[in-house]
Amino acid sequence: MGAGKTTAARAVGLPFVDSDELVEESAGKPIAEIFSEDGEAAFRAHEEHAIVLALGGGAITSGKVRDALGEAFTIWLDVDVDTCWERVRGSDRPLARDEAEFRRLYEERRSLYAEVANVVAHDVHDVVLAAAGVVVERGALQKLGEHVPGDGPVALVSDAHVAGIHGMDAQLALGSRLAETHELPPGEEAKSLVTLDRLWQELRLDRRGTIVALGGGTTTDTAGYAAAAYLRGVPWVPVPTSLVAQVDAAIGGKTGVDLPQGKNLVGAFHWPARTVIDPALLETLPDGQRREGMSEVVKTGLLAGEPLWELPDDELVRRCAAFKAAVCLRDPLDRGERAILNLGHTFAHALEAAAGYEGVTHGRAVALGLLAALRLSGRDIGQVEEILRPTPVRVDRERAWKAMQRDKKAVAGELRLVLLGDDGPRWDVAVPAEDVRRELDRLIAS
Repeated sequence: MGAGKTTAARAVGLPFVDSDELVEESAGKPIAEIFSEDGEAAFRAHEEHAIVLALGGGAITSGKVRDALGEAFTIWLDVDVDTCWERVRGSDRPLARDEAEFRRLYEERRSLYAEVANVVAHDVHDVVLAAAGVVVERGALQKLGEHVPGDGPVALVSDAHVAGIHGMDAQLALGSRLAETHELPPGEEAKSLVTLDRLWQELRLDRRGTIVALGGGTTTDTAGYAAAAYLRGVPWVPVPTSLVAQVDAAIGGKTGVDLPQGKNLVGAFHWPARTVIDPALLETLPDGQRREGMSEVVKTGLLAGEPLWELPDDELVRRCAAFKAAVCLRDPLDRGERAILNLGHTFAHALEAAAGYEGVTHGRAVALGLLAALRLSGRDIGQVEEILRPTPVRVDRERAWKAMQRDKKAVAGELRLVLLGDDGPRWDVAVPAEDVRRELDRLIAS
């Protein structure tokens, strides 16, 4: 009690049930009255019949509850006793009236928590990541075999550059489960129907198999889509190696490839069985690719209203990944709130398409797109200019405008954008075409 389970569970955004609320409903009276009138044993008997997300702190003292948790995915929100006590002291919680007894229960229950927990979390961000199946841990690549669910064969998909740096570590970690390896072209070339078709034809996995995608966002996008359709869907595990993939592209189950008419126009939602993020892999990242990823970091910080770009790498990745995971859990099929993650991206995708996916990198395009979105929002662009230093690109203006009108977020030919209001991001905002065209033109060099 007092660890913050209810707050953390609500942040995950999935259908939420609190065992305390179920107990009060079934008993017809508040928990405090159950304790005073019927005793703790009666309260625990009620808990044994609850289907829960946020489980009461003492529920695991029941053997029946522990047995039931053997069939569930259980997160232990491990918070220090002083913090827990400060949160509940003076409340009407029956077992939080005596500090010495509270501390005794805390120590007594810890071994039981450890026994039933699949994951240990320390704050709400850890809880969200665990609920989304995202592992953020230094050295996770060396433990990759432990994070790939099941016991079937594995197909490792990567590009030649990443395979040359991290491929051997991945293969050793997968051990005897590694059945085949596949190589994709580098960059946006990977996200084509030709590449996808070749990968499908090369795959030999059966339905017990799992595809592991080791690489940047283009690798995870393509391999994820291959997994979504191969044998009508096999599990997949992205292992992102670039900053943009660790904080954005590999999280949330969006997979897809490009068409000449636009970016990501063909794809599927296919949530990974696990996402394995090792921030240590960023140490081999060239400065240019790091700058690419910072565009998505700045975007996430603007959406969250926090300067996440100021954090050290490990925490930067963890916080950005948790923000995106929470949004995607609440809106897994992109029917509403998830649209905020496209801040600046409608402009960015148009610039990339106008360049034929050559010469204008995704990070540079996103940085420019953020400028346009902030200007249309009436917001200051100083942070984007200072951190990302975007400069206009040379692409065909008419081709960029046509690509923008073809964007998948357009409705009946009307452009819908994500903008930042005083109370946070707003999505599906209709903006006059002349205003959008004006801002698009400002991003293109004369």
